[in-house]
Parts: sequence; structure tokens; C-alpha cells
Amino acid sequence: MRITGDHRALAIEGRLDVRTAADARARLHQAVDGGLGDLVLDLARLEFWDATGLGVIMGTHRRAGRIGRRLVLRSVPAQLQRLLVATKLHRILAVDGGIAEAHVV
Repeated sequence: MRITGDHRALAIEGRLDVRTAADARARLHQAVDGGLGDLVLDLARLEFWDATGLGVIMGTHRRAGRIGRRLVLRSVPAQLQRLLVATKLHRILAVDGGIAEAHVV
């Protein structure tokens, strides 16, 4: 897993799972704490996330909300869109361009 960017926009590559969660959490929380306004998280090159990885995203979303920021997911791969719909988290998380439920279920 590799995360690049700054306190306004980050991109995650590889896998966000139980093995990479601690490092990802630290990097995402640092970005949230270091800026203002939306934090855009580009997932175009994210290959996989498990429940732990999804927990990292949700934790970052909550942390951002507590300090008046918003986490915005961008370029969410189709398989990850399906997971967001199945868990109904697409209704909670901001997704750039939205997710068309009918096309991913």
C-alpha cells in the first residue's frame, strides 16, 4: 500500500487491509488534522480493501467530521462501489460523482 498527497488530496495504491491499516490510519489522520476543507481521497489505484480497510475509511470520515472537514472519495473502483452499496455506506460517505445503486448492485 502506498499513500501519496497532502492535507487536501491523497491517493491510495495497492491494498488497504488488516496488514496496512495502521500505517494508512496514521497517514490519513495526519492529513485530516493538517488541513481545512474537503480531503479528497482518490481510490482509482486501490486494488482491494477488507473490513479493516473500510473501518479506516470510516474512522477518517468521523475524524474529519469532528473538526469540520469532509472526506470525499474519488474514482471508487466498481467492486468497492458494490461494497459501499451493500453496506449502505454510500449513503454516509461523500463520493465524488455519486454511486448509481442500480448499476452496481
